[in-house]
Amino acid sequence: MSGSTETELREGVLSAARAMNAHGLNRGTAGNVSARCRDGFLVTPTGMSYDESLAEDIVFVRMDGSWDGARQPSSEWRFHRDVYEARAEAGAILHAHSPFATSLACLNCDIPPFHYMIARFGGNSIRCAEYATFGTQELSENVVAALRGRCACLLANHGMLVFGRDLRRVLDLAIEFETLCEQFWRARQIGAPVLLSDAEMSRVLEKFAHYGQQGPRAADSRGGSRSTSESRWSI
Repeated sequence: MSGSTETELREGVLSAARAMNAHGLNRGTAGNVSARCRDGFLVTPTGMSYDESLAEDIVFVRMDGSWDGARQPSSEWRFHRDVYEARAEAGAILHAHSPFATSLACLNCDIPPFHYMIARFGGNSIRCAEYATFGTQELSENVVAALRGRCACLLANHGMLVFGRDLRRVLDLAIEFETLCEQFWRARQIGAPVLLSDAEMSRVLEKFAHYGQQGPRAADSRGGSRSTSESRWSI
């Protein structure tokens, strides 16, 4: 959300957290959402209902781990900070205990290339970060490792995490990720999915590098022109 004021970012974080629950990605006070801001980030508070929270309840956390305000940040603030430090392209992060992603996370397995849309998240698989107690530095380090070359990962026996360029994109990514997890889960109920080859996934990744990037359009039949749009697939 380039150019947004801090107040707008606070409202955006809260709206994304509420949308996360509305889309079935999360229930209750589990999960968390953040957005990069100034020399730190804004993150949802720990243990508070998103429907009952206000924009001023969103917590500003500095990169040194200190924070301002009366509320305490999410217990998972460490992996938000460390992902922002490791990935300059990350503008927003969403962590959820969504049903299908969490089910797969409890199997402690990576998601293989059963569908070409795996490439949407940066590679030919989606990794599962090794288990560590929630809120710990160990978990944060495991998450950063699982995200190498990716914008999404599972967290073993825990849930899922995605990052994107801004809050709108990160919510879209989370919904797409949970959809893929559901498809993989359902396919596994029938049998072992047929996996795409490394060569095919390389071709798909190449196509995703340019997919959806619209150049200037010719004038339409009414004499007007259509504006250039951003790539739907960019994170």
